[in-house]
Amino acid sequence: MSAPAEQAPTTDRRPAGPAVLRAAAEAALPDYLADLADLVALDSGSYSAAGVNRVADWVEHRLDRIGFTTERIPTRLPDGRPCGDVLIGRLAGTLPAADGGARIVLVGHMDTVFEDGTAAARPFRTDGHLAHGPGVSDDKGGLLAGITAADLLVRQGRTAFAELIVLATPDEEIGSPASRPITERVAAGADYALALECARENGDLVVERKGVADLLVTVTGRAAHAGIEPERGANAALAAAHLVVALQALNGRWPGVTLNVGVVRAGTRTNIVCPEAELHIEVRATTTAGLHTAIAGIREASARTVVDGTTARVHQVDLCPPMENTPAAQAVLALAREAAAELGLDIDGASTGGVGDANLTSGLGIPTLDGLGPVGGADHTPQEWLDVAGVPGRIALLASLIERLRRT
Repeated sequence: MSAPAEQAPTTDRRPAGPAVLRAAAEAALPDYLADLADLVALDSGSYSAAGVNRVADWVEHRLDRIGFTTERIPTRLPDGRPCGDVLIGRLAGTLPAADGGARIVLVGHMDTVFEDGTAAARPFRTDGHLAHGPGVSDDKGGLLAGITAADLLVRQGRTAFAELIVLATPDEEIGSPASRPITERVAAGADYALALECARENGDLVVERKGVADLLVTVTGRAAHAGIEPERGANAALAAAHLVVALQALNGRWPGVTLNVGVVRAGTRTNIVCPEAELHIEVRATTTAGLHTAIAGIREASARTVVDGTTARVHQVDLCPPMENTPAAQAVLALAREAAAELGLDIDGASTGGVGDANLTSGLGIPTLDGLGPVGGADHTPQEWLDVAGVPGRIALLASLIERLRRT
């Protein structure tokens, strides 16, 4: 049974003992750091299928030890190159769905943006209360936090859910082109999705992510000799230049929508009137309606080329739905804030323009909350860091939130 788009959790049962969870997480911190060092030592760039699968081997072994049943699904990129496996772990809980037990998906990713050799060149290290290394925050620290939270709940017999699913993807950093259908299939019918990207630097969770549409506009003109008979040509490059100005002017027209013409290509030789040009456009919006409104605006602008003899054709290359800030998502955030307060943490919900696998679960109508990993920052850079001191509190927060989620 699929979750309704606006399902909100009930709050009539308040599990006791967040302090017990925090104490258990404090005790688990040395093992967490040792495990994180192991994961960071594994190069797992998105295009390194072998490296991602070494991470999958590690995660699979750990989930098996906790009691999850696991499944590996090989994937390929759209161009046919092998991608890493999607790893799915399933753990049956002790509260049936008929009695209010929720089916909860924890979503994290195994890939990083770094090339092979980075782990050796920049190995895991701690410096005071910070840990550093490739992927330490994005997303190995978050994925490990989810696994550790599940382990703590199982060890303490706190499994009052219908099913807990850990979904580890191999290609989030490149937009999940290989794993997206699997993510959508596995998550379909879940009651809640908790994404394990790390918390914002100020500790906030993520309640909203913009969606993205990629479009290609092909402008067609007519070739002619630029020196002998230029009047017989129709310059697609000139038409494209006018169109770039018109499209960029759409920024600010709709709330929560941004548009960027990021790539422009035109022509082959200076002595030929340009017969074809192309514009690569990215649209980001906080709502699905905003995305579609902007796409319609691009189509309308492209239909009005100002150079005689030229035409423009719009092709939608891809669309990733936004993670919308819905009442149901706000209800999950409210439970997280309640749990955080009992743990002595002060959190709120943040919005970001970045895209993650949480967009895909939210796009299915599943109430989704992101940023449930530890606090981290400087992602995708050599300065990437994770707040070690805050790890136990964040693991306890995640475990406590899992306990609080119920079907309506």
